Amino acid sequence: MSIKEMISEHPQVGADYNEQLAETVKHAMYCAAICNSCVDACNAESGDMSECIRKCSDCSDICQAVSTVAARRTHGNTVVIKSLLEACIIACKVCAEECAKHDNAHCRRCEKMCRECMEDCVKALEGMVEKANA
Repeated sequence: MSIKEMISEHPQVGADYNEQLAETVKHAMYCAAICNSCVDACNAESGDMSECIRKCSDCSDICQAVSTVAARRTHGNTVVIKSLLEACIIACKVCAEECAKHDNAHCRRCEKMCRECMEDCVKALEGMVEKANA
């Protein structure tokens, strides 16, 4: 089952289906899991990975919040969703920049996922703003 299909089938979504936001929900779920896995891998690395662990942990939590709140479509709550998307953009940027400092496969993968999630959040936010101004 696809989360995008689940959102599109919601009784209150109908013609208001936002493809960019649904894509962001999906990628935020993945990003949360990948950041969480990166945290675990960082714990197994030698040396001080505490800054990476903190930034990945924060990013994972914020991405999880985005995926949870934005998937709820009853009564929209767009003010909160927009705020979470903005926070997610910052968290993903900070996490990606930190992971880019480390030469290991898990941090490279986490960096890539964070950048993809950040781009999705920007698109979703722009789509929500455009719709509000229409």
